Amino acid sequence: MSVADPTTRQNAVLVTTEWARAHLDDPAVRFLEVDVDTSAYDSGHLPGAVGINWKTQLTDRLLRDLVSRDDLERLLRDAGVNDDTRIVLYGDNNNWFAAWAYWQLRYHGIDNVRLLDGGRAKVEADGLPLTTDAPSHPAGSITVPAQTREELRAYRQQVLDGIGTARHLVDVRSPEEYRGELSAPAHLPQEAAQRRGHVPGAVNVPWSQAVAEDGTFKPVDQLRELYASQGVDGSEEVVAYCRIGERSSHTWFVLHELLGYDNVRNYDGSWTEYGSLVGAPIETGDGSAN
Repeated sequence: MSVADPTTRQNAVLVTTEWARAHLDDPAVRFLEVDVDTSAYDSGHLPGAVGINWKTQLTDRLLRDLVSRDDLERLLRDAGVNDDTRIVLYGDNNNWFAAWAYWQLRYHGIDNVRLLDGGRAKVEADGLPLTTDAPSHPAGSITVPAQTREELRAYRQQVLDGIGTARHLVDVRSPEEYRGELSAPAHLPQEAAQRRGHVPGAVNVPWSQAVAEDGTFKPVDQLRELYASQGVDGSEEVVAYCRIGERSSHTWFVLHELLGYDNVRNYDGSWTEYGSLVGAPIETGDGSAN
């Protein structure tokens, strides 16, 4: 478990709206907006910010998988990103899919990336300028590393192997989803699994408990207490999951990037994969096996 100074860690992975305002014209910074509502960008965005569509640009168009290394490199170059460009991600829903994009970039070995704390809601609340003008940037030259960081990603077999072990499984969905009463929140696309419930032994820490009313992350001491109350203190490996991997990316960011817990994986297959596996054990409600 890391003992790095939390303020130093926050400065290394987050930027504030004040910082963003001061760097809107900085050629060494590229703002990328990634929203759940893929039409939000067109209604107004930070000047120079490039919109990224999570449905078509951050996933494989044929397989159910993350965007390939080559396609990611092409996407970032088209956005004008160079090897020394600082990438700043932000989006709606308190940075759900911005965090997913952040996790993907880190998975692909890119380190010069930050989240804009509070996301789109904080940008609007603090009165940063917005425009509907399309950005125009010279093509970038970033090279995405060929080697992925597999220690940041969990696969279904690792989840199955972790049941009943010291590995902490953290279900970050709503309590209703966790208990098996709801397949997905009503306002979200219904990527459904065959069965409802949660992975046996998983604790439920909804992602929303990690953010304040304005969408920014809660103080580190509160976050540490929140997860420790469910036995998650960084002493054992942690696997976070949700429904399709975006909310669990947000929790991965909290645990790995803000709290500095070294051994944290995001299970991006999440419940839409696990809940459709043949013969996989499932718990519902209070945890009785089904």
